[in-house]
Amino acid sequence: MEGQVEERLCGKWRVTCCLNSYNLRDIFTWHLVKTVVMGQVLSLLICGTAVSCEYLASAGVETPMLQSFLNYALLLIVYTTILITRKGERNIIQILKTKWWKYLVMGLADVEANYAVVKAYQFTTLTSIQLLDCFVIPVLMLLSWFILKTRYRLLHIVAVIVCLLGVGAMVGADILAGRDQGSTSDVLLGDGLVLLSAVLYAVSNTCQEYTVKKLSRVEFLGMMGLFGTLISGVQLAVLETHAVAAIKWDLRISMLFAVYALCMYALYSFMPVVVKMTSATAVNLSLLTADLFSLFCGFFLFHYTFSALYIISFVVITVGFIMFNAVPTYTLLPVDDPADPAESSSDRLLAADRDTQTDETLTAVAAL
Repeated sequence: MEGQVEERLCGKWRVTCCLNSYNLRDIFTWHLVKTVVMGQVLSLLICGTAVSCEYLASAGVETPMLQSFLNYALLLIVYTTILITRKGERNIIQILKTKWWKYLVMGLADVEANYAVVKAYQFTTLTSIQLLDCFVIPVLMLLSWFILKTRYRLLHIVAVIVCLLGVGAMVGADILAGRDQGSTSDVLLGDGLVLLSAVLYAVSNTCQEYTVKKLSRVEFLGMMGLFGTLISGVQLAVLETHAVAAIKWDLRISMLFAVYALCMYALYSFMPVVVKMTSATAVNLSLLTADLFSLFCGFFLFHYTFSALYIISFVVITVGFIMFNAVPTYTLLPVDDPADPAESSSDRLLAADRDTQTDETLTAVAAL
C-alpha cells in the first residue's frame, strides 16, 4: 500500500513512500531543514542565557530564582493575559476549574528543574553536569512511551546513542582544554541535583508535548506563566532576599538581566512550536549543541582554548539529530477526542492539523 507522493527539497524529485519503508531521499525534506534550523535557534537562545549568566557570575551576582522569576513574569504578562481575555471554555477560569492541579505539577517541575541544575554548579564539576544532564533524554523517552504512547524505531535509539557520543567528544575536549570548572565540595550531592533536574525537565517536557499537541500552545504558556510566577516568586522571597538586596545595580547589570530574561522568554515561546513539529525528545537532542555554541562564544569573550573535538562534536550531534528525525515516531494515542466537551473545536483543529505549523511559527515570532 503506497502513501501519497511528496515533493522533496530540491523540487525535482518525487518519491513514493511505502507505509513501513523510507527512501534515503526522504530524509532531505523542507520539514527536516526547518526542524534542524529551528532547533539550532533554540540552542542559540540557551547560549544567550549561558553567556549572560557567565557575566553575571563574574560580577558576583548569583540569583537563579530572580532570573527565572523574570522569565515567568514575562510569560504571565503576555500569555496569561491572553487566557484571561478569552471567553467560554478556553477562558482561564474554566481551565483552572478542571486542570489546575496538572498545571501546578508542571510548573513546579519546571521551576525546580531550573533551580536544581544551577544549584549543582556549587557542588560538582562542569564535566559531571554536562554528562549527567543527558539523563533527561532516556527519561523523556520512557515517559513518552508510557504516557504519550510514543513508539520508537531502532533508528531512533541509534540516533540517541550517536548524539550522546557527540556529547562525550565535547566533554573530552573540555577535559583536554582544562575546562573542568565548577566545585568539588560535595560531588555526590551535586550529581544528585543534576539527575533530579533531568527527571524534572523530562516531566515538564512530557507535559508540554501533550499540551501543545492536544490543546494549544497559548494555554501551555499561559498556565506556565501563572504557576511559574507564583512558585518562583515564593521561592525567591524565601531563598534569595539577601542576595537580591546585595546586587549593585547599574546599567550593565540591568542589561544582563534583560538579555537573560528576553532569551528565556523567546526560548519558552518558540520551543512549543518546535515540539509540535517534532517531539520533546527531538528538541532535547537538538539542545545538546547549546553548550557548543556557548563554547564558541567563549573563544572570543572568555578566551577559552579551542579544540577540533568541538567541531567533531557539533557534527556528530547534528548527524544524530537528523537520523532521529529521518523516520517519524508514531503514537498509539488518538490525535483527537471529539466527545470531550472540555476541548473546543478550534483547539481540536489546532492539535490535529499539521498545516497550521506556519501559523504557529508566525504567532511565536509576533509574540517576541
